[in-house]
Amino acid sequence: MSGIKKVLDSVIWYARELTGETEYDRYCDRHRRNHPDAPVPTRAEYDRMRTTQRECESPGRCC
Repeated sequence: MSGIKKVLDSVIWYARELTGETEYDRYCDRHRRNHPDAPVPTRAEYDRMRTTQRECESPGRCC
């Protein structure tokens, strides 16, 4: 049984890494450490913030 659990845990970890779920978790942990009195953004707020940030950082297109 423990072998199956290890495989399942690995698959879940990999899927969370691919979908960016762990990125949000790491952000929340860092936010709580650095800003203990500030509210943690919801997942939707975080996604909007990251989208805006990526749009501002992306290089211009030629087309």
